[in-house]
Amino acid sequence: MEMPWSRPRPDGASADASTVPPGVRTASEWSWRLLVILGLAAVVVYLVIVFHEIVIPLLVALLVSALLQPAVSSLVRHRWPKWLAILVTLVAFAAVVAGLVMLVVWQVRAGLPQLERESVAAYDRLRNTLREPPWSVTDTQLSGYVASAGDLLRKDSGQLIGGAVRVGSTTGHLLAGALIAVFATIFMLIDGHGIWRWITRLFPRTGRPAIAAAGDAGWSTLTSFVRVQILVAVVNGVGIGLVAFFLGLPLAVPIGVVVLLASFIPVIGAIVSGVIAVVIALVFAGPVQAIIMLAGVLLVHLLEAHVMQPLLVGGAVKVHPLAVVVGVAAGTGIAGVAGALFAVPLIAVANAMVAAMLRTVRGTPPAVE
Repeated sequence: MEMPWSRPRPDGASADASTVPPGVRTASEWSWRLLVILGLAAVVVYLVIVFHEIVIPLLVALLVSALLQPAVSSLVRHRWPKWLAILVTLVAFAAVVAGLVMLVVWQVRAGLPQLERESVAAYDRLRNTLREPPWSVTDTQLSGYVASAGDLLRKDSGQLIGGAVRVGSTTGHLLAGALIAVFATIFMLIDGHGIWRWITRLFPRTGRPAIAAAGDAGWSTLTSFVRVQILVAVVNGVGIGLVAFFLGLPLAVPIGVVVLLASFIPVIGAIVSGVIAVVIALVFAGPVQAIIMLAGVLLVHLLEAHVMQPLLVGGAVKVHPLAVVVGVAAGTGIAGVAGALFAVPLIAVANAMVAAMLRTVRGTPPAVE
């Protein structure tokens, strides 16, 4: 069968690009553009991995600056000198973080001896139960099962904690990263707009309005995300901490703080913190209390998933939940804990910046877009 594009041209001209079927031509154009985008993304990921000791502290500084900037602006509007507003805000933030750390350390030190005793007692109870029918598990078999579970846990958690180890494998690297984060935060609070204007001037003059609009939209999205995520984390930490407190668990405060911190990592943080709370309840109180703890964890996370995430996080991030899950998984695979922590804000900021650039180029109002 003779295809239309295989017929000889009336003028005798040889076949050229115009004889290629439109579908094939469109597919080829899309293909090379996608290859360029994927190549650029691969280069960016490679550079981030190579320079992670600089990139991670800068990303931390961005998150902290987005958290503290509204407070600094509020103090400046109340006629505070800018340097004093920045100093007071940083000192207050450092005091809150130090207070949480000291509270956790104090509570853990106070409850650790009892936790060790209860852990040994729980293991003995489990061993005695498994010795009896219908289980009839010997001590040798139980030791083998425990060893296999430990190997599996180390294998699965190696990739997750690998990013945290790569971020700073020595005390010197950690200290250097902390100093970079502190100084970057200070300079972003002092002259964040000036830094972005300098970055904007690196682009051609015709593209500067779109880059400037993208910066404003990205920063607004980041500040909204950080504030909303803190609210979600506080609700999760307080809710699960209260359940642990009413169950009489001695580590209720550390559980609440761990849940609060873990909630900054979507999906993974909620699962890990919930498992820790249930295990502690099982060791300290028993299976009934563990079931109650599990119900409390599920209730808090259902509240987060069906109320706070759609109403608060969805309005601030404007990213589909599937993109959040895939982004967290990809970030974890690339950079471990650090990748899981920064995946969602990076996706949200990139989405807002690209949308703002397109609106500026097309001249489309935000409401229409």
